[in-house]
Amino acid sequence: MSGREGGKKKPLKQPKKQAKEMDEEDKAFKQKQKEEQKKLEELKAKAVGKGTLATGGIKKSGKK
Repeated sequence: MSGREGGKKKPLKQPKKQAKEMDEEDKAFKQKQKEEQKKLEELKAKAVGKGTLATGGIKKSGKK
């Protein structure tokens, strides 16, 4: 065994996929995903503006 044979073998490169034509269903699906992503971003922005929810409670110190 030579030192070059050790370790993982690299996988063979896959041929690049050809750009297929998108039909109406694919276009509608991508549009729907973009809209859902926008809604999530807006909700995240609103949640950040309100601050943290779990601010109360007992805070424990590491020392006794």
